[in-house]
This record gives sequence, C-alpha cells and structure tokens, in this order.
Amino acid sequence: MLDYSREADRYDASRGGEPRADAAAAAVRSLLPPDARTLLDVACGTGLVTRRLAGADLRVTGVDSASSMARMASGRLPGSVVLGDSRQLPFADASFDAVCAVWLLHLLSGTDEGAAVVAECARVLRPGGVFVTTVDKASAHDVGSDIDAALAPRPVLPAVDGAGAVGTYAAARGLTPAGEAWFRGHGQGRTPRSTIADVHRGWFTQIPSDGPLAARITRALASLPDQEVPRPDPHFTLRSFRKPPAG
Repeated sequence: MLDYSREADRYDASRGGEPRADAAAAAVRSLLPPDARTLLDVACGTGLVTRRLAGADLRVTGVDSASSMARMASGRLPGSVVLGDSRQLPFADASFDAVCAVWLLHLLSGTDEGAAVVAECARVLRPGGVFVTTVDKASAHDVGSDIDAALAPRPVLPAVDGAGAVGTYAAARGLTPAGEAWFRGHGQGRTPRSTIADVHRGWFTQIPSDGPLAARITRALASLPDQEVPRPDPHFTLRSFRKPPAG
C-alpha cells in the first residue's frame, strides 16, 4: 500500500491534474440532487476535485486520513477540511445532504472495511440524500493495451469496490440505486516506463516489488515498443445511492 502522506506532493501531477479533476467533479455533480446544499467529500486527498465541487449553491467539507493530503486540501478550501478516518467519520448523524467517495473503496483491505466505510457515509447522510462513489476502479485501467497483456500474470483479488459489492454494502444500510455516470481519467493512460516504475514502488499491491513476478513483468514491459507513449486513458464509473426520506 502506498503511503499517501508521502504521495501528496506528486499526487495531482501523477493522476491527470486539472483536466481529470474537472471531469471527476462534473460527473459527481451530475448525480447530486438539485436541492443538495451540503456535501462531504470522503478521502478528499489534495482537494483538487473537492475545490471544484464547491460552489455558490453547495457547501463542501473534505475529510482525509493522510495528514499531508489534508494539509494541501486545506490550502485549497480553508476552514473546510478535517483530518479523519473514513471508517469512523468525525461528524454527527444526518449531517450532509450528499456524500461522495472518489477513488477510496478500492484502497480498502477487504469487504468488511468496504461495508464499514459505506455504513459511515450512510450514517452522516440526511434522509433523502445521495451517496456517490467510484466503482470498479482497477478494472477501468485495463484498456486492452499491450501493457495490460504484460500485466496479465499478476494475481487479481475480488475488488472491494466492485459494483456488485458496493451495491450490497449500500443495500445493507437501506440505500437504493439512484444513478450512474462516468468520466475520463485524463492523463492516466499508462506508458511502459511509468508502469515499470509503479511496479517498483508498490503500486500493484499483489506484485511484491522485489520478487520474481515483478522481475518477470518488468522484463515484459521493458520489451514493449514506444516506452514513453501513453496508452488510452481509462474511463471511471460512478454509482449513486439514495437514502430513503424520513417517515
């Protein structure tokens, strides 16, 4: 698992920067109820997307467990970001009209953690409110390229953020499906060289960076043509779930 406090300084540039943030924020907003006035962005990271979610009609609060990430987000949304664990959110029940979690659930250790985070998001959501989250993040990166073929030998565990699993977490808390959207991961198309670097730094958690599988995969990646040419960008999926109105 990456240390996201250490990743903070390079995070935005390595994740598509401003264009990807614009696309993600627009997709999230498209799934929010028109009458939503407060939004919690869980695992807000550096606040690059969070800042774009905020507007005259929507007051946004960000929360992140990585201190360096939260510090950067605070610089973008002064007074609106707190340090906190998504498994135990530091907010009262029914505090927000909407809650979003972009690129969070896939980082969790298993379905128990996934269910716990969705339960917390549902807890702080007001009746009638909407929870929005990305699903199937890892599979979105498989665009059918030669890089994906080189990565094929790596073990793939059941996705904590699989659409079916997320639907199950949500249903357990009384949330019902409300919509879907997608957005392009601008600038996140892999190159062979950047993928080799990701293998070495532990980005692929099922590939021990100093083991024989890593060596095999990096050799395959190094043999590919156009080492610096990005393959197609991924497209990420968002699902929304509604909390039943009171009464």
